[in-house]
Amino acid sequence: MRSLKKLVLTGLLFYSSFNAMAWGVLGHRIVGQIAESYLTPKAKLAIKTILGNESIAMSSNWADFIRSDSSYSYLTDYHYINLTDSINEVQLKKYLLTDTAKDVYTEINFLIKELKKKNLAKDKQQMYLRLLVHFVGDVHQPLHVSREEDWGGNKIKVQWFKEQTNLHSVWDEKLIDFQQLSYTEYAGAINYVTPSQKLQWQKTPLYDWVFESHELAVKIYNGVSLDNPKLGYRYNYDNIHIINAQLLKAGVRLAGILNEIFG
Repeated sequence: MRSLKKLVLTGLLFYSSFNAMAWGVLGHRIVGQIAESYLTPKAKLAIKTILGNESIAMSSNWADFIRSDSSYSYLTDYHYINLTDSINEVQLKKYLLTDTAKDVYTEINFLIKELKKKNLAKDKQQMYLRLLVHFVGDVHQPLHVSREEDWGGNKIKVQWFKEQTNLHSVWDEKLIDFQQLSYTEYAGAINYVTPSQKLQWQKTPLYDWVFESHELAVKIYNGVSLDNPKLGYRYNYDNIHIINAQLLKAGVRLAGILNEIFG
């Protein structure tokens, strides 16, 4: 297990200069908007008591916005988890069951546990709820569950149509922005899930969310040619369904967690 932890956590020092805004502003709001549609009345009331008139969608980017305040810099590591391409499902589950590192997996578990406390102070309730909404979105962005050595695809330079950018940015924002929809329009366009899908997604344990995203990250890496890194219409056509599925799963699963805590 010690060697496995070394494998998984090699260089877990986060790329402090890297702006790890999974999904970007629009994507996180889409996740929040979808989650609100699956909340129980009791959960909605409890969340309104905590957030006031701030919707889940509008609270979803708080964890990125407070990056401008250095007093919150300790939260940086919680937006992601570094994994090697070669780790398999069994190895990953074994590791996560004993995971004590600062990463998105341990932080989601911590936030759920804290928010279930009946005597939690109001200011902590508000902060922890905002963080939970954001980090559930983060763990569904495949390149936040990927390689440390290239900063989750930030070091992989690509051309998005005629714009010079990087692979991480394409998956954070470019693909979503390319659809030219508001977050409410986007949520409405993809928010179709059967009762059996909803139940299955919400019952899936957190370590499986991590592995699902990791598998997608490996495919994303393999799907880019470094010899001709020009991405455009075809890349959008081949990959937008992955984006949509991950946004939808994140929203449905976030609602499941919030209903468990508050509903």
